[in-house]
Amino acid sequence: MHAEAFGHPDSALLVVLHGGPGSDYSYLLNCKAFADKGFRVVFYDQRGAGLSQRFPKSSYTSVQILVEELHGVIGHYRTSPQQKVFLLGHSWGAMLASIFINTYPTALDGVILGEPGGLIWADVEDYIARSRKFKFFSEGLNDAIYIDQMITGKTDEHEVLDYKFQMLTAVGDSKESPTGNEGKLPSWRPGAVTFDAYLELGDRENPNWTGNLGQFTTKVLFIYSENNKAYGLAHAQKVSSAYPNVQLFKTLGAGHDMLSFPTGWNNTFPTMLQYLNELK
Repeated sequence: MHAEAFGHPDSALLVVLHGGPGSDYSYLLNCKAFADKGFRVVFYDQRGAGLSQRFPKSSYTSVQILVEELHGVIGHYRTSPQQKVFLLGHSWGAMLASIFINTYPTALDGVILGEPGGLIWADVEDYIARSRKFKFFSEGLNDAIYIDQMITGKTDEHEVLDYKFQMLTAVGDSKESPTGNEGKLPSWRPGAVTFDAYLELGDRENPNWTGNLGQFTTKVLFIYSENNKAYGLAHAQKVSSAYPNVQLFKTLGAGHDMLSFPTGWNNTFPTMLQYLNELK
């Protein structure tokens, strides 16, 4: 797995979880700033994403594979049982953080969640449907379907499929997108097979990852953005309601990628830092 860590090894551990599935952590590197505030900040590209190893699609049999890999990352970087552990997840990464808590409800000292699509599959589908609306003759829709006419790839031809997926991700940054992003995010390589595998797995299994979240009584910092019209307060309240103790925070002047562009980052970092310092 491709990973980097910043800050003193014995400081409180903050593991940053990127979105997707299949994105990479390059767009979240603003979070290195926590290392200057007394935290050990760990980034890693999840299985089959970014610069981490690729695997056959048939190997993605359960989301618990990613949960156990996250558990392994924490174990690798943690220097003592007394070292506090926090997760900061964005989008799919916020879902993964919650799935981890649902599996290990007493393993963390705090968590920051940035616009997870949902923790029940119906909520995920609902959010995806709203966030990917295109006008029939829009430039975004044309971009999304044109690449299918030019490039094809078999199930595990990762190079071809990843390249194709890179082209498709640009659609989400168009001005027509309801997610309100300010521009194209940095990325070194997406994982198309991972993305397809976990969406298909969700459609087949219709998971509910909320069963044990009530046991996590520590306050959760739940962030949503002003400009993501597909999300909003109502969806934030719905998704976060699985947790018994939640602080909702609205990032002004930003869209879904509120941690990547200057306005969103500058408006969110102080609140995230205050939250972590209260629990450190």
